[in-house]
Amino acid sequence: MSEGKVENTWEQHAEWWQKGFTNGADEEYSEQIIPLARELLSGYDKILDIGSGEGQISRTLCDSGADTAIGVDPTHNQIVEASRRGGGALYLRGQAEHLPFRSGSFDAAIACLVFEHIEEMDLAIKEVSRILRPKGKFVFFLNHPLVQTPGSGWIDDQILDPPEQYWRIGPYLTESIEMEEVDKGVFLPFIHRPLSRYVNALSEAGLKINLMHEPPPPEGFLQKASQFGTAALIPRLLLIETERVAS
Repeated sequence: MSEGKVENTWEQHAEWWQKGFTNGADEEYSEQIIPLARELLSGYDKILDIGSGEGQISRTLCDSGADTAIGVDPTHNQIVEASRRGGGALYLRGQAEHLPFRSGSFDAAIACLVFEHIEEMDLAIKEVSRILRPKGKFVFFLNHPLVQTPGSGWIDDQILDPPEQYWRIGPYLTESIEMEEVDKGVFLPFIHRPLSRYVNALSEAGLKINLMHEPPPPEGFLQKASQFGTAALIPRLLLIETERVAS
């Protein structure tokens, strides 16, 4: 997929994202992702928010006491809205694969549901490692690869006695990029990779994994998915906390 086409897609749907996933509109952000980001990055002074969108994570970091939070995003419409909403963070337009900062510039970095949209994932992770100081922290949120595998989804089999509900997993080991319809008329690029691809890329970039967390979906989401009795047993989010190894 061409870089220009991807950029146009995100520009086109920026307002859709802002309305549907910020200011408390999405339970997975308000009840889970934002509280985790606040907890894991408390005490860090200079933090980079990679793929910052309209800035809700960056604003949270400023509210939590960071001296400097900088959001970088390739989407012009997101940067404009982030600047309009304020909150103390700084924003600039840029690519995760070519971060416009000097090496060792940041105490910590965060990327929230971003790298599953980046084709040059290995290069982007190396860039994260480069801009972190030794022992700097990288907090890495992903849509869980099991959930994001093409062809996966809930199966509600009422023919069996007793009926069964379960999560069907598609071709997990096959890397692929697809335009997924995430809302009516909204198609976004998703790149599926098995978890090992991310783990190995982090290791090769000198980022040591200190924590991996697969939290159950938050209560607000489960209430909306009450027809699936085992939804609480299937993680939708994957969190990896890493530390840059001193060279």
